[in-house]
Amino acid sequence: MRRKLRPEELGKWEGILSENLRSELSTLKPEDARKSDPVKDSMVWSGSSPIERSLDGVSAVGMKELTGEEAERFVKSFRIGLRKLLNESDNWTFLEPLKLSIEYCVQCLTCADACPIYIESGRNPIYNPVLRSEAFRQAFAKWGSVEGENDSVTEEDYRLTVRLIELSYRCTLCRRCAQACPLALDNALLSREIRKLFSQEHGIAPKELHRLGTERQLTIGSSTGMKREALFNMVEFARKDFEQRTGLSVEIPWDKEGAELLLIHNAGEFLSWPDNPLSIAALLNLSGISWTLSSEIAGYDAVNYGLWYDDAQFARLALRLVDTAKRLNVKRIVVGECGHAHKALIVTADRMIPPNLNVPRESWLPLLRKLVVEGRFEIDPSLNDFDVILHDPCNMVRNMGIVKPQRDVLDKVAPQWLEMTPHGVDGFCCGGGSGFALMGSYGFKEWRTEIAGRVKWRQICDASRNRKSGYSRSYVCAPCSNCKGQLRDVKEAFDSENTRQMVVGGLSELVVNAMPKVGGALLAGLWKSDN
Repeated sequence: MRRKLRPEELGKWEGILSENLRSELSTLKPEDARKSDPVKDSMVWSGSSPIERSLDGVSAVGMKELTGEEAERFVKSFRIGLRKLLNESDNWTFLEPLKLSIEYCVQCLTCADACPIYIESGRNPIYNPVLRSEAFRQAFAKWGSVEGENDSVTEEDYRLTVRLIELSYRCTLCRRCAQACPLALDNALLSREIRKLFSQEHGIAPKELHRLGTERQLTIGSSTGMKREALFNMVEFARKDFEQRTGLSVEIPWDKEGAELLLIHNAGEFLSWPDNPLSIAALLNLSGISWTLSSEIAGYDAVNYGLWYDDAQFARLALRLVDTAKRLNVKRIVVGECGHAHKALIVTADRMIPPNLNVPRESWLPLLRKLVVEGRFEIDPSLNDFDVILHDPCNMVRNMGIVKPQRDVLDKVAPQWLEMTPHGVDGFCCGGGSGFALMGSYGFKEWRTEIAGRVKWRQICDASRNRKSGYSRSYVCAPCSNCKGQLRDVKEAFDSENTRQMVVGGLSELVVNAMPKVGGALLAGLWKSDN
């Protein structure tokens, strides 16, 4: 039986972890880092073999080996960052919960039993939330004050520091651990603060979150790389296709001043699931609500990947969005079906938006519930003639408490819908949270699908097997863009005969599909032919 790993052993370099994990997870096929482009594949460093620093054979940031003075400067800069995390002038956003989570853990391991990644890895110690947090606490105890500023740097200091980078990206920040903790301590927050430290002190972050994420969004307008001209063309093409299939006329109001609400989507919806934003547009038009989309830079994409790694990048994007709403003079912002955009713009932005820029912000789901339950639309639920399996996005459900609206909608439009076990605030992350759904370098895609996403796929399959409706087709309803992307990739990794007739989509499409005028035509083409 393999012995348990102690936190202080994270700094050692005997390879006791990586070989064990590679043998246990033989299905993983890490990319050969030597074939990677050192400029394109990493935001900062990319060297001969970055996965050797990762402990488990995959890598989120692709950091190369540092030696000599480089390594010493790296550790000393990390020490400075630790002290800044506890300084109110440098880190006001989450200071109090950070202090509590550092100081009061009693190592009861309740969080470990709640962590799907730890459980699905066969309880591999690398993924134990307590291990990661305890290593961080040890770093604070050793270097969190000026007394340790001039301490010499050892090889183990360096190993501990660089391994904390990768460990912080083995957590989806779903906060299931925080919900289970009897003291309400937040291991996910610790992981996020480690990421922030390395981003702000060292300039280290996954390319998908920073260079291809927030940086591209601030300069081009969207993390997808889609400029406003391309957005107009794409929306117009999708609108015509939507109208042809549904028989509904859909007007898209752009940059309309004084509207009741500014609707902001994850721009990835227009690329991968255009039926979702078009369905929301159709429902708003039919309900008579005055609304608009913005074509401003960073105003048409609700994505804010700064939420997962860097407060400065987060604030830049959040302020752009509320400034757009102010200039359009709308009464409120409504966030479409994107979980992390909900947490970013509706919750976390409250810590950064000054009072003079504040605009009321809310979720689309309660508004959709109100419109459906009030009977604003004629609905024939029999048109949704397939099983519907509901997935609960962590950032809407566990982190914001939006649990009932989507269920009330499904009761009206697909009463045969199925719950997973567990569900609601106890549900499991899709495995793509905290930006993982976008990340794929150095074997990370295989890890996030086959490890981080494994428990969710099992839940979906169990719900499908337990159905009693007699339908042969299933629709996984995930009202979150990144969840849909992750579940699509997970399905591809685990696909089988039993799940071939299973598709992934949003909530609003189900409402439109159940309208008698549409007659089920919106979703009819999603499934493969039974032949």
